[in-house]
Amino acid sequence: MLSRCRARPTRLVHSLHTTSSRKRDLFDPSNVDRPTDDVDVCIVGAGPAGLSAAIRLKQLEQQNGREIRVVVLEKGAEVGSHILSGAVIEPRALNELIPDWKDRDDHPLTQPTTSTQMRLFTSKYSLRIPQPPQMAKMGTYVVSLSRVTAWLGSIAEELGVEVYPGFAGAGLVYSEDGRSVLGVRTNEVGLDRQGRMKDTFEPGMEFRARVTLLAEGAHGSLSKEAIRRFKLREGRDPQTYGLGLKEVWRVDPAKHEPGKVVHSMGWPFDIHTYGGGWTYHMADGLVTLGLVVGLDYSNPYLSPYRELQRMKHHPYFRDLLSGDATRIAYGARVLNEGGLQSVPKLNFPGGALIGCSAGFVNVAKIKGTHNAMKSGMLAAEAAFDVVAAQTSDAPSPDDPADMSAYDTALHKSWVHSDLHEVRNVRPSFNTPLGVLGGVIYSGIDTLLLRGRTPWTFRNTSGQSDAAHTRRASECTPIAYPPFEPPLSTDILTSVALTGTNHAEDQPVHLRVRRYLPAGGDVGAEGTEPSKGLATERWVEDAAVRREHVHVNVEEYAGLLGRGCPAQVYEYVDAEGTGVEEGKESEVEVEKAGWGGKRLVINSQNCIHCKFCDVKVPTQDITWTVPEGGGGPKYTIT
Repeated sequence: MLSRCRARPTRLVHSLHTTSSRKRDLFDPSNVDRPTDDVDVCIVGAGPAGLSAAIRLKQLEQQNGREIRVVVLEKGAEVGSHILSGAVIEPRALNELIPDWKDRDDHPLTQPTTSTQMRLFTSKYSLRIPQPPQMAKMGTYVVSLSRVTAWLGSIAEELGVEVYPGFAGAGLVYSEDGRSVLGVRTNEVGLDRQGRMKDTFEPGMEFRARVTLLAEGAHGSLSKEAIRRFKLREGRDPQTYGLGLKEVWRVDPAKHEPGKVVHSMGWPFDIHTYGGGWTYHMADGLVTLGLVVGLDYSNPYLSPYRELQRMKHHPYFRDLLSGDATRIAYGARVLNEGGLQSVPKLNFPGGALIGCSAGFVNVAKIKGTHNAMKSGMLAAEAAFDVVAAQTSDAPSPDDPADMSAYDTALHKSWVHSDLHEVRNVRPSFNTPLGVLGGVIYSGIDTLLLRGRTPWTFRNTSGQSDAAHTRRASECTPIAYPPFEPPLSTDILTSVALTGTNHAEDQPVHLRVRRYLPAGGDVGAEGTEPSKGLATERWVEDAAVRREHVHVNVEEYAGLLGRGCPAQVYEYVDAEGTGVEEGKESEVEVEKAGWGGKRLVINSQNCIHCKFCDVKVPTQDITWTVPEGGGGPKYTIT
């Protein structure tokens, strides 16, 4: 039986893997003996959706007297350490999942919302304006979602869920014919930057599961793979995203108004850019503030980080953050904005997508936690029925779990109703109405129509957020004001507040990669004896990297260099950017460039926001999981 140790995730890693001392040979994923473990349900991601699913499964175990083994894999070093949100929580799903949560002394929902308002910012003024009724709803709580998630994790463990922090789900395990998912593979530990096995090398482990639930959050790596492989987005619109950046401040007691919720629109964005800000007064003298920018923005000179810092120069924030105020946290993460039209098919043979892996954010409310939790609960009920009906001792490739009952249940639930009412709000900004027309339409829709229209706006062009980016020659550079510490600071000073850390000598988890077309049959791949590892084909050679630098520097002014909220990417001057044929090692490929420029990836800075994967115009950056436990260490976000 695997040991559980939340306080020492590194010790947990070594309890799962065994290996002898090795020379630094290049790691071959198709030639490795992996330890395996059979479980009933494997959940990837210990966020609100994944933990709600785990808790609900254990509740059903108690109610039905049918033992079920549930494992949750979490890439963060601790449960909650990779969780970032606004956040104002609507407790509807929590009330259903844990009806007596208010009676628990340790619950973190201690600050109810006391007031809500919407403000229009100009560069100098702040005007109160009517707000959508979805935003004005009371009965909510201003929280740190990181703390809420850690609390849910403790409840899951009390019920007998096996929660393993520091374990990143690196790949899906497929049946031999490639037509179903049999579980999850964790990533390798002890590879150097060139992919060679160090003395400390330990292979990843396979968790063979009757049901696999993907709860990775927005734009998760395994979710992307499942969506592509099983064509789950056929007939649906592409998912669209925003990038949320936030800070947490301890403000002067005279400025603190516990429970006050403020949303804002207008400045610092121009009329061509979708976005807005928030200011939430939490408990204990804390205020969380931030902004969301739609990643369909067109100007490659826009810097989301600089927009946040500029926003704090507004008189509203200068006053709020004056006196005895200290910034204590920073973070960023992409969030789903596509709405109901972008929700993919939720089930695939052997598993399902839950939470933000599918995309259930209500953009009008700027809330998604309640829907994510409910989706996990519905998936748990379907998974329990599947497991209870199977009689084999271990997961069977001949009888993959059919989770279609979950898809049906969600479409009959209040989650669907919640999203259907606001289905046209965000898409209205990408119609011929434009951004200003979208503001007017969404105001009418949320205040009067409430979604009761015979039409639904669709993304008929199929354009992704990256495709909306215009060439730099068509845009005007943006002149941002200088930083004014401590009110506004450079990006690395902010990144230091995230606690981000990655082992330096490990493979770069941000891959410059060009995918090759998939076969027409969904089961045509993954039939090799590599246990489902070689399920997709791609190229990561010098030519791909050279073309990336060429297009992104020449046509898009190095967008990633200013767009990434953690300064991971730099296009630097370099001599000798060619790579000698036949010598394309990992290190040599990294030297490839164009026109005297090459790309440097400071992966140790990565805060796992997924901005690069979504927005890079060439769509050739793929975010993969680093060694488990790496990344930010959020505690109050």
